[in-house]
Amino acid sequence: MMKFKYLFLFLATVFFSGCSNNPNNPEFIKKVTGRYLYNSDEVIQIYFEENDLYIEWRGAKKIKPLKVNDSTFFVKEMNEKIQFITNSANQKNYIALVPKEENKPIVYKFIKLFEGEKVPSEYLANKEFDKAMEGYLAIKEKDSLDSCINENYLNSWGYRELHDKNFETAKAIFRINTALYPNSSNVYDSLAEAYMKSGDTLKAIENYKKSLTLDSGNARAKRQLKKLEKKE
Repeated sequence: MMKFKYLFLFLATVFFSGCSNNPNNPEFIKKVTGRYLYNSDEVIQIYFEENDLYIEWRGAKKIKPLKVNDSTFFVKEMNEKIQFITNSANQKNYIALVPKEENKPIVYKFIKLFEGEKVPSEYLANKEFDKAMEGYLAIKEKDSLDSCINENYLNSWGYRELHDKNFETAKAIFRINTALYPNSSNVYDSLAEAYMKSGDTLKAIENYKKSLTLDSGNARAKRQLKKLEKKE
């Protein structure tokens, strides 16, 4: 056991001693600062403070990776070594994951976004609901199996917003789900509930009826529709 302990300490020492202490040059800082597309609906923010590189990712606003060399950093929160590269063919900037095995090609890249470019969830957060809709429909067009447009994922997200009484955002998410899955009874049922809880009885009735046209056996929709029509 002691041998393994000393071996680990030795390897750690070799790794950290090989890391670079050279300051990041201004050209590098200018080139890599910005937002990168981590997946179709999530970004990584790269920024600098006093010449040090920091990452904002998944709610963590100040991740400081360990600098390995002038373009490569180790991010323990990701358990990945990342490298900043420029594609010579299109001159676009990327973050690449450095392969864990030698002689393996780079298999994944995070492309740098243009200034002002947003992902759909950011449009939702800004209440730019039409742009969010366009963004999610574009994702479906590109990859209909993308996890960020999964029906159940969006439905659960909508209900979280509804629970927090963020009615407009909840309705926007459910409307997006109806656009993505127009043949699903459940998405119209959810949208109807959001309208009902926000006080829009007519829209609630309209969407409960749409839910029932797609699934006449939706007992919950029948009950809610009966209650709402009695109020009219």
